[in-house]
Amino acid sequence: MSREEGIAGFGAVLGELHRLLRRRTIARAGRDALPEAQVEVLHLVRAEPGISGKEVARRLGTAPNTVSTLVSDLTDAGLLARDRDPADRRVVRLTLTDAARTRMADYATHRSALLTEALATLDPPARDAILAAAPHLDALLTALRARP
Repeated sequence: MSREEGIAGFGAVLGELHRLLRRRTIARAGRDALPEAQVEVLHLVRAEPGISGKEVARRLGTAPNTVSTLVSDLTDAGLLARDRDPADRRVVRLTLTDAARTRMADYATHRSALLTEALATLDPPARDAILAAAPHLDALLTALRARP
């Protein structure tokens, strides 16, 4: 297998792993799935409470009006809170609600359980190799985030 084929296969496996894990975790949690774009907004706001809608749009590479719609939908669902910046009333600051934090923690618990069960079916060297790769995958994620 060539390097290019290996990279393509790696990307395909990561994509399918993400989709399957997301579907199974949502089913296990017994919840309706949020659209992936809404999930991205929630993850960004969790990482940076008080982030502005404008900054969310910049970080996600989407139009401000798209983010405005996502934020409105998440606010209506009780998952995001919008507050005006006291220093600049034109700026809206976003924070997660308790309902969002609970939902995200519940999702993480179910995802961890699914991964634990699946990893237990692998032989120990494979399981160890996958777990040992986590810091390297995190470094890859950081490298990808740093690129425009």
